Amino acid sequence: MSEAPEAWDSQQVRIWLESRLAAARLDQAAADKRGYEARDDYDKAAAEEWVCRTLMAGRRTDDQAAFATQIKEMSAQDEYNMTGIYDDRRFDRHVRANLRKLAKMTKTNQGFTNTSRYQG
Repeated sequence: MSEAPEAWDSQQVRIWLESRLAAARLDQAAADKRGYEARDDYDKAAAEEWVCRTLMAGRRTDDQAAFATQIKEMSAQDEYNMTGIYDDRRFDRHVRANLRKLAKMTKTNQGFTNTSRYQG
Protein backbone atom coordinates (compact mmCIF):
# COMPACT_ATOMS: atom_id res chain seq x y z
CA MET A 1 0.00 0.00 0.00
CA SER A 2 1.19 3.49 -0.74
CA GLU A 3 0.65 6.39 1.57
CA ALA A 4 -1.28 9.43 0.42
CA PRO A 5 1.05 12.29 -0.50
CA GLU A 6 1.22 15.15 1.95
CA ALA A 7 -0.39 18.44 1.04
CA TRP A 8 1.95 21.26 -0.02
CA ASP A 9 2.75 23.36 3.03
CA SER A 10 3.90 26.75 1.72
CA GLN A 11 4.60 28.05 5.21
CA GLN A 12 6.95 25.13 5.90
CA VAL A 13 8.74 25.76 2.59
CA ARG A 14 9.27 29.41 3.53
CA ILE A 15 10.55 28.39 6.98
CA TRP A 16 12.95 25.91 5.34
CA LEU A 17 14.23 28.57 2.91
CA GLU A 18 14.74 31.05 5.76
CA SER A 19 16.59 28.48 7.88
CA ARG A 20 18.85 27.50 4.96
CA LEU A 21 19.50 31.18 4.23
CA ALA A 22 20.58 31.76 7.84
CA ALA A 23 22.73 28.59 7.83
CA ALA A 24 24.39 29.63 4.57
CA ARG A 25 25.30 33.01 6.02
CA LEU A 26 26.82 31.36 9.09
CA ASP A 27 28.74 28.93 6.86
CA GLN A 28 30.09 31.82 4.79
CA ALA A 29 31.30 33.62 7.90
CA ALA A 30 32.98 30.46 9.18
CA ALA A 31 34.66 29.83 5.82
CA ASP A 32 35.77 33.44 5.61
CA LYS A 33 37.50 33.12 9.00
CA ARG A 34 39.31 29.94 7.90
CA GLY A 35 40.83 31.81 4.97
CA TYR A 36 42.33 30.65 1.71
CA GLU A 37 41.79 26.90 2.09
CA ALA A 38 38.05 27.39 2.66
CA ARG A 39 37.30 29.19 -0.62
CA ASP A 40 35.23 26.27 -1.93
CA ASP A 41 33.21 26.16 1.28
CA TYR A 42 32.59 29.89 0.99
CA ASP A 43 31.40 29.58 -2.63
CA LYS A 44 29.19 26.62 -1.70
CA ALA A 45 27.53 28.58 1.10
CA ALA A 46 27.21 31.66 -1.11
CA ALA A 47 25.48 29.55 -3.76
CA GLU A 48 22.98 28.23 -1.24
CA GLU A 49 22.33 31.74 0.03
CA TRP A 50 21.78 33.01 -3.52
CA VAL A 51 19.34 30.18 -4.34
CA CYS A 52 17.30 30.64 -1.15
CA ARG A 53 17.23 34.42 -1.42
CA THR A 54 16.16 34.29 -5.08
CA LEU A 55 13.44 31.73 -4.42
CA MET A 56 12.11 33.75 -1.49
CA ALA A 57 12.06 36.92 -3.61
CA GLY A 58 10.10 35.11 -6.32
CA ARG A 59 7.21 34.57 -3.91
CA ARG A 60 5.99 31.41 -5.62
CA THR A 61 6.05 29.15 -2.57
CA ASP A 62 2.26 29.13 -2.24
CA ASP A 63 1.84 26.70 -5.14
CA GLN A 64 3.94 23.59 -5.65
CA ALA A 65 3.72 23.75 -9.46
CA ALA A 66 4.65 27.45 -9.54
CA PHE A 67 7.58 26.82 -7.20
CA ALA A 68 8.77 23.94 -9.39
CA THR A 69 8.49 26.20 -12.45
CA GLN A 70 10.57 28.88 -10.74
CA ILE A 71 13.28 26.33 -9.95
CA LYS A 72 13.20 25.09 -13.55
CA GLU A 73 13.53 28.65 -14.87
CA MET A 74 16.48 29.30 -12.58
CA SER A 75 18.12 26.05 -13.70
CA ALA A 76 17.83 27.13 -17.33
CA GLN A 77 19.98 30.22 -16.78
CA ASP A 78 23.43 30.14 -18.36
CA GLU A 79 25.23 31.82 -15.47
CA TYR A 80 24.53 33.11 -12.01
CA ASN A 81 26.03 36.42 -10.95
CA MET A 82 27.07 37.27 -7.44
CA THR A 83 29.83 39.51 -6.19
CA GLY A 84 32.37 38.46 -3.58
CA ILE A 85 32.78 34.84 -4.63
CA TYR A 86 36.13 33.23 -5.41
CA ASP A 87 35.41 31.10 -8.50
CA ASP A 88 32.48 31.73 -10.86
CA ARG A 89 32.45 28.20 -12.30
CA ARG A 90 32.53 26.61 -8.86
CA PHE A 91 29.75 28.95 -7.71
CA ASP A 92 27.62 28.06 -10.76
CA ARG A 93 28.17 24.36 -10.10
CA HIS A 94 27.03 24.74 -6.48
CA VAL A 95 23.98 26.77 -7.53
CA ARG A 96 22.96 24.03 -9.97
CA ALA A 97 23.45 21.36 -7.29
CA ASN A 98 21.23 23.30 -4.89
CA LEU A 99 18.58 23.73 -7.58
CA ARG A 100 18.63 19.99 -8.38
CA LYS A 101 18.21 19.19 -4.68
CA LEU A 102 15.30 21.62 -4.40
CA ALA A 103 13.68 20.33 -7.59
CA LYS A 104 13.72 16.81 -6.16
CA MET A 105 12.40 18.00 -2.79
CA THR A 106 9.62 19.95 -4.51
CA LYS A 107 8.63 17.05 -6.75
CA THR A 108 8.43 14.58 -3.85
CA ASN A 109 7.29 17.20 -1.32
CA GLN A 110 9.75 15.80 1.20
CA GLY A 111 12.61 17.29 3.18
CA PHE A 112 11.17 20.70 3.98
CA THR A 113 10.64 19.74 7.61
CA ASN A 114 14.40 19.32 8.17
CA THR A 115 15.45 22.78 9.29
CA SER A 116 18.68 21.77 11.03
CA ARG A 117 21.78 23.74 10.13
CA TYR A 118 23.81 20.78 8.91
CA GLN A 119 22.07 18.69 6.29
CA GLY A 120 23.29 15.66 4.42
